[in-house]
Amino acid sequence: MTRLTAFSSPFLLGFEQMEQMLDQAARSSGDGYPPYNIERIADGDDGEALRISLAVAGFEVEDLAIAVEDSTLTIAGELHEEPGRTYLHRGIAARRFERRFVLAEGMEVRGARLESGLLMIDLVKPRPERSVRKIAIADGNG
Repeated sequence: MTRLTAFSSPFLLGFEQMEQMLDQAARSSGDGYPPYNIERIADGDDGEALRISLAVAGFEVEDLAIAVEDSTLTIAGELHEEPGRTYLHRGIAARRFERRFVLAEGMEVRGARLESGLLMIDLVKPRPERSVRKIAIADGNG
């Protein structure tokens, strides 16, 4: 049985990849840990600049990994327990996490830094160049 979606329209040619990206984004949005913000930090000549900030209190740089594969930004963290530490109360989450973000075409990761318990990842989406081109029509009679 064929699945019908908004992308099944005959006017939306070549958008199958976008449908797959939306499905992927819907599947990866289940867990709320760690909490994060996404903010617009600039909109200048270079294009739109965004920042993803994740609350990763207790994590060190060596506990975190950031990778971009195809159009997916993956941020992972795993704390290594210090031996001999005994907690009377443990309210700070220290569990492993993996957070994924689907990036728009052309979006680039400019850098990342860990500061005061926040992992900040800067992204930029260059302005698309507008192009118009005429298509020649071949005469079928000759």
